[in-house]
Amino acid sequence: MPAPTIVTVQQLARRIGLPDAPVLIDVRTQEDAAADPRSLPGAIRRGHADVSAWAGAFAGRDVAVICQKGLKLSQGVAAWLRHAGATAESVEGGFAAWRDAGLPLVAPDHVPSHDPDGRTLWVTRARPKVDRIACPWLIRRFVDPSAVFLFVAPSEVAAVADRFGATPFDVEGVFWSHRGPLCTFDVMLDEFALHTPALDRLALIVRGADTARADLAPEAAGLLAASLGLSRMHRDDLVQLEAGLSLYDAFYRWARDATDEIHNWPAPGKPA
Repeated sequence: MPAPTIVTVQQLARRIGLPDAPVLIDVRTQEDAAADPRSLPGAIRRGHADVSAWAGAFAGRDVAVICQKGLKLSQGVAAWLRHAGATAESVEGGFAAWRDAGLPLVAPDHVPSHDPDGRTLWVTRARPKVDRIACPWLIRRFVDPSAVFLFVAPSEVAAVADRFGATPFDVEGVFWSHRGPLCTFDVMLDEFALHTPALDRLALIVRGADTARADLAPEAAGLLAASLGLSRMHRDDLVQLEAGLSLYDAFYRWARDATDEIHNWPAPGKPA
């Protein structure tokens, strides 16, 4: 049984993608990271050598620290973080244990560069409905928890992307957009190598709702209805985004943990 300051990869995997997931800090050496540049979903890179300078920024946060094997680097950094006021654990077995367990690792090839504050910046059309909420949810939960999203007039997406260094998505003629029958959410799962049974199940629902293919999944019509309702409830796209994140959190937890559960009334065996 691991110590109270150590978390197993299985325990950590259950929290990845949830709104209360810990901050993941990857402190692998440059050599280890270069040998396999993939990262745990949502992990940020920090150096162990200057932990005393940056640990204070995580005071009051829940943190999981990853090094290559879960030994001196992650345990030392986690101890520093606890000294600075964080609730910090090291990941048992480190990156190697996560990789060997076949758990999802984000491919870095198409992850946009980060701004001086360590955030990725994205831009898309205003008044989002389905894909333009689903994709930010995926990015925030599995790629970059601090990602910034700009919603602008459709005619200005390309110019804003150019002037502000933002990555455009879900518009025609860009990398992050529909491809054949696939919607942008599907494309992000492919390019970030984030396929898991739960995310694939959610992707089918998103595709059905976003491309008028309610036949793809029974839940697609419900997602579309909820998405259109949110778009009528909120004039501010960022307020709508925050509300939509909770919607996708719920769909994800259903897709991961509750697909076999049904609800019926009256309960079987009881009189109507």
